[in-house]
Amino acid sequence: MSLTSSTLNNAFRAAAVGVGLYIAMRKSEGDEMPVCKSCSKEIKLWESIGGLCDTCHAYQQRMVREATQKSDEARLKAIVVSTETMLEGVTVKRRLGIVTAECAYGMNVFKDLFASIRNIVGGRSEAVQKTMRDARETVLEELKKEADSRGANAVIAVDLNYAQIGDGGAAMVLLVASGTAVVIE
Repeated sequence: MSLTSSTLNNAFRAAAVGVGLYIAMRKSEGDEMPVCKSCSKEIKLWESIGGLCDTCHAYQQRMVREATQKSDEARLKAIVVSTETMLEGVTVKRRLGIVTAECAYGMNVFKDLFASIRNIVGGRSEAVQKTMRDARETVLEELKKEADSRGANAVIAVDLNYAQIGDGGAAMVLLVASGTAVVIE
């Protein structure tokens, strides 16, 4: 038995139907050729992914990823973070346990140098303040992600602890945030 293009095409078509794939077909030079359901580009049956060409499939996957990312960002933004142990007017339905997040920020040589000068002459160091602010925002975002992974919609009794690791030219700021992940109404 010789395998012709038509026989192979029929075999692949049967396999595709067997797994529930729908592929639009159109006549082309006497043979039925599969076409992309989105752009109608002719594709080989074994190259189609769910009835889509590679380009349309990649686009569809990117759109799904972007929608998922936006949904995740909205869910994280909605998580309530508070240093209070009880929120007024809010009922805690379930306590899911302690969540923590850590962040270590390196102070580069220039920031260290200017911070040392500020330490001698006095005044505020905007570079150090910016580093501390960035560390706080990062660690609270990580705390929200940890709470979300446990199914919480709030974190209460949040505590922030700052520490300096190292001294001189290798100083780093360590920030640890901890709190109780909860489900609130």
